[in-house]
This record gives sequence, C-alpha cells and structure tokens, in this order.
Amino acid sequence: MTKKTFPLLFALLALVLVTGCVAKSDYLKKVAEADGKAQELKTCNLEKDKLLAQRGELEKLLKTEENAARQKIADLQAENTKLKSSVAFLQKKEEIIQKESDTYKDLVREMKGEIAKGQVTITELKGKLTLDVVDKILFASGEAKVKKEGLEVLKRVVDILKNLKDKSILVEGHTDNVQIRGQLAQVYPTNWELSAARAINVARYLQSQGINPELLKAVACGEYKPVADNSTAEGRQKNRRIAIVLSAKD
Repeated sequence: MTKKTFPLLFALLALVLVTGCVAKSDYLKKVAEADGKAQELKTCNLEKDKLLAQRGELEKLLKTEENAARQKIADLQAENTKLKSSVAFLQKKEEIIQKESDTYKDLVREMKGEIAKGQVTITELKGKLTLDVVDKILFASGEAKVKKEGLEVLKRVVDILKNLKDKSILVEGHTDNVQIRGQLAQVYPTNWELSAARAINVARYLQSQGINPELLKAVACGEYKPVADNSTAEGRQKNRRIAIVLSAKD
C-alpha cells in the first residue's frame, strides 16, 4: 500500500463514522418521537374513556330524569282525571240538590193551604223529601179507598212528582195504635192491613196519573213509626197518615 492511499482510506473511514453517527441520531430522534406519539395516544385514549364514562353517566341520568318526568306527567294526568270526575260529581250533586230544593218549594207552594191547617207537613232531611198527609183528607174513617177530596189533593202532588225521573217514590201507610174492632176487623184484622191497603191505593192512583210504576213502592208501617204521642187525640191524628217519600233512585 502506498503512502497516497492512507489519506484516502482515512477519509473514507471518517465518512463512514460520520454517516453512522448521523443515522443513529435520526433513529433515536424517531424513537423519541414514536414514544411521544404513543404516550399522546395513550393520553387520548384515557381521555376518551373518561369522556365515554361521563357520557354514560349523563345518559343514565337523563334516562332517569326522563322516566321521572314521564311518571310525573302520568301522575298529573291521573290527578287531572280525578279532579274532572270530582268536579262532574259535585256539579251533578249540585243539580240534584237544586232540583230537590225546587221540588220542596213547589210542594210547599202547592200545599200551603193544607200546611197552614196542619193537614200536610213537608220535611227535607239527608237527601229525602217527605210529604205527610193526614188520613182524614184522604180517607173516610176506617176506609182504604181514597175519597174524592183526597184525590184532588193527590192530583196536585202528582203534577209535581211526574216531572221527577230520577227519584224513588215510596208510599208509606201509617196508623195510630188503636186496635181495629167490630165489623171493620173482618176486613182489616190489624193496623198492618189497613195501612197496607191505604198505601197501595195511593200508589195505584199515582200510577194511574202517569207516575212510572217502576219508581213506586207501597209499604205498610202500621202503628210502628209514630211521629207524635198516641196518648192524645191530637197525636193519634198526626200518626194516621200517608207519607210520600222521595229519595235517590235505587
């Protein structure tokens, strides 16, 4: 090897060393960049998982709130329906009370003459309107057939009652506690039979005048529901009566 080749070899070796150092430096730089990007990606993934978890919690909370809102709406709708039903019931009740009051006023106005004489009493209590008519203006003594004057009184009552379509009309026969004797006992052995016959005859007359028989009932009470003391003549007179009771239809 000549002296001229040494410089050339030396230059080539230096070039190789320099090139190798440059390549290694680029490699390390690339590795560092890759590590940085990997760490950045890991950080991004962690942030993404965190955001996804937060979104899941928010969706869960939103679902809970949505269900609660739906339940609240359903509750409010149910309450609204209940309130509407209550309002309708109260309106209906108010109409019934008003009609009952009007019927009471009509009967009082129509029967004012008999009321003044003590022959008729009209009471209204707990949804029931009762018209008590003493027997002497309806029947002859010991008789169950309604006399002419009694029919005229009942006719005035019918004109009011026949407009009532939603009321039960109960006709009650009442007597005093004096036992039936003599020949009359052969027809009416006790006060039960007499009170029953009188109640039935009044109910039949009401039917004949256009009252719906499905609304009518006839009941015998005999001497067992007095409104006065049977120990006096005045009390016994009050107890001998026909009661027409209006109440809510069954």
